[in-house]
Amino acid sequence: MALQRLDNRAARALFMDHHALLEQPMGGSRGSDLLQLIHRLGFVQLDSINTVARAHDMILYARRPSYRAPHLKRLYERDRALFEHWTHDAAVLPMDFYRHWHLRFLRDADMLKARWKNWRRDGFEQKFDTVLQHIRDHGPVGSSDVGKDEKKGSGGWWDWHPSKTALEYLWRSGALTVVGRDGFQKRYDLTERVIEAQLCPGNMQCDADETVDWLCNAALDRLGFATSGELAAFWDTVTTTEARAWCEQALIQGNIEEIVIEYRNGKERKVFARPGIGDKAAALPAAPGRIRVLSPFDPMLRDRNRAERLFGFHYRIEVFVPEPKRIYGYYVFPLLEGDRLIGRIDMKAQRDRDLLHIRAVWPERAIRWSAARTRRLQAELDRVRRFAGLADIEFSQNWLKDPK
Repeated sequence: MALQRLDNRAARALFMDHHALLEQPMGGSRGSDLLQLIHRLGFVQLDSINTVARAHDMILYARRPSYRAPHLKRLYERDRALFEHWTHDAAVLPMDFYRHWHLRFLRDADMLKARWKNWRRDGFEQKFDTVLQHIRDHGPVGSSDVGKDEKKGSGGWWDWHPSKTALEYLWRSGALTVVGRDGFQKRYDLTERVIEAQLCPGNMQCDADETVDWLCNAALDRLGFATSGELAAFWDTVTTTEARAWCEQALIQGNIEEIVIEYRNGKERKVFARPGIGDKAAALPAAPGRIRVLSPFDPMLRDRNRAERLFGFHYRIEVFVPEPKRIYGYYVFPLLEGDRLIGRIDMKAQRDRDLLHIRAVWPERAIRWSAARTRRLQAELDRVRRFAGLADIEFSQNWLKDPK
């Protein structure tokens, strides 16, 4: 029997719907409403770069324009409805997921000890007891509160002092929990003082099979459709072998089925999806026509290759590319209009001048940049300006660039 097929438009719509980008950007942005959104996304990546606003704030703002940064801070630090840990990078996740992170603690403990023992600053394992006792005696700490007699490096992850490395290891392996950030510096406390006792490592046995099952199910429910490799990569805890075995078993049980999706270039690929996903895709509404600025770390773009296959949009962040070799700019934001990624924008909040400076916009090659599209962009930039707390917008001369 022929497999069900989703054309590219239906596949894009389904993917956007699972990332909360198909509906109109509106709705509650505090408390339970915000938690529900994060639960739907699975996680929100944290990043320190702040050219306009931090990545996690831009991610939430793109979906809920009434959102402001204190809403997430309150949900995380006061309400304890979120915890911070690792997926493919540092992220905040619903506290409901915490019990499924025990497997990650165990795997990170083994992986990091092997990786970090080769750093030129050794001895971090000998700092565990000292760091833990300091926190017991003094409460939550930042990295500057421990290892004061140790030689400090550059501050980069490759050059932490031993006690800072110990803090990170104890957090990643579950003994410590990050309880918030000052600026962007993490504050660590004993997990037993933050997390419910029955959920703490040591009080709850980790069932690896149960966790893998939950992680694969949760990944598929947030991606809409995926290969086994994409399921493994979503949380970056499950191995590709485990994800492949899960898919085989889920197929037998009838929990998933194989379908064919069409990529932007016309190529097709077999993926896994929930039964009946085609009917769901057919019933989806059209995407909102307004232009939205996305964070480079938006969940829809986290898997750069998947986004390129579905939307035909090649994006690579150039933060670590030397300036003369950059194609676009240091930190360039993708632009979403309807169900298409139509270009990218280089902009920065100039706080000393109280304005949002627009350096350049590069449309995609297939996009005809009309006066109406310029007005839609200006309307979105005015919304971003207000979100960033700025008074005005300034465009560079010749800001509209030719496609590259």
